[in-house]
Amino acid sequence: MLEHARARCLELQKKMAVDNVAVAVFSEQSSMAYLAGFWGYLGVEFGRPTLLVVYPDKDPVVITPKMESEMVGTMTWVEDVRTWEDEGPRSWAAALSEAIPAQSSGIWIEKNHIPAILRNCLDEQHGGLTLKNISPLLGEMRVIKSPFEIEVMRQAGQVAGAMMKAAHESLEEGVPEYESALQVMRAGTEKAAGFLTDKGWQRFVSPLIHNLQILQSGTDSSMVHRRASVKKYQRRDPVYFCFCNMVEFQQYKLGFDRMFHILDVDEEAARVQQAAIAAQQAAIAAIRPGVVAEDVAEAANGVYRESGYEPGYRTGRSIGVAYLESPELKAGDKTILQTGMTFAVDGGISVDGSHAGRIGDSIVVTESGFEYLTDYPRQLLVTEK
Repeated sequence: MLEHARARCLELQKKMAVDNVAVAVFSEQSSMAYLAGFWGYLGVEFGRPTLLVVYPDKDPVVITPKMESEMVGTMTWVEDVRTWEDEGPRSWAAALSEAIPAQSSGIWIEKNHIPAILRNCLDEQHGGLTLKNISPLLGEMRVIKSPFEIEVMRQAGQVAGAMMKAAHESLEEGVPEYESALQVMRAGTEKAAGFLTDKGWQRFVSPLIHNLQILQSGTDSSMVHRRASVKKYQRRDPVYFCFCNMVEFQQYKLGFDRMFHILDVDEEAARVQQAAIAAQQAAIAAIRPGVVAEDVAEAANGVYRESGYEPGYRTGRSIGVAYLESPELKAGDKTILQTGMTFAVDGGISVDGSHAGRIGDSIVVTESGFEYLTDYPRQLLVTEK
C-alpha cells in the first residue's frame, strides 16, 4: 500500500509544479490515506489535527499529535514527521506555521472539507495569503482507479457480499432490526479479517465493520437512511439494508443496497421493487467508456417515468477512498466515462408511508462495459422463514 501512496504523492507534486502550487495542506482523512498511507484515530473532533503538507519541489511533511507519532510514523512512507503537544509553545498551529514557506504566494487547501479550527488558524497566522482549492487537482487523480485499487475494492465487495448474506439470513418474523445489524457487522468483520495479516502496514488496518446500520422496515421503509431500531419484523414487511456507510476495507468505500420482504410480498410492493430494479439495471447496462455520466442517469429516469414514478435523486456516485468522489451519475454531469472509473449505481423509489423499492451495487468501468464489484441476486427477494 505504501509504495502506491508514495507514487500518488509524487504524481501530485508534478501536477503542483506545473500549476504553480506552492504548498498544499491536507486535513481530510481520505486524502492523507491516499497520498501518505496513514490516518489518525483522534482527529479534529477531539481538537487534535493531523495534517499533511505537500510541496512541489521537496519532501512532504506530516504534522501529528505526539501521542500518535509512533503509530503514524510507522504507518506512513513520509520521513519528515513533526509532532505537537497540548501545552507549551509546540502547538499544532506553530508546527503548521513552520511548515508553510515564508515566501509562499498562497496556500492550497481542501476548501469543501477544511475544519473550522484549521481555517481559523490559517486566517489568523497567514491572513495575507490567498487560500486556494487543491481539491480539483487531487480529484482528477482519484477519478481513475489503478489495478491495485480495483483489487482492494473487489475484496471490499466480497466483504459486502458476506454482510448482505448475513442480513438475509437474519430476517425472521419477530426478530428486532438491531439483531440484523449485529449479524451484518460480525459477518463483514470476519470476512475482512480473512484478507488481512498482522504484519507490516496491514496490522494498522482494522477489520471491524462499524457505523450505524441503515435499515428500515414495514411502512418506515420509505424513510431513506433511518437506522436500525428495536422494531420487530412482521409478515409482509419490506426490509431495506443500505451498506453505503459501512462497507469500508483498507480505506476504500463501496455502495451496496438490497430490499427484502418477510415471507410474502403484496402486489404494490412487488411492483415498486421491480421498477427500482429495472431502473438500476437500465443504468448499469448503459455504462461503458465514452458514455456521458448524465446519460446513464437518464437511462434510469426513463424507466421511472414509464413505471409512473418520478426520479428522486442521483442514479450514482463515484466511489473510492471517500464516500463521495466525482463524477456523479446525475443530470448536468457531462463527464465522459473512462475505463477504471468506479461507481455506486442505485435504483430507488419511495412512496411515503407506504412502500419503497431499493437496490444498489458498485461497479468498475471496463474496456468492454462494466464489472460488478458487489454481488447478490438482483431480483424480488422474499424470505422463507
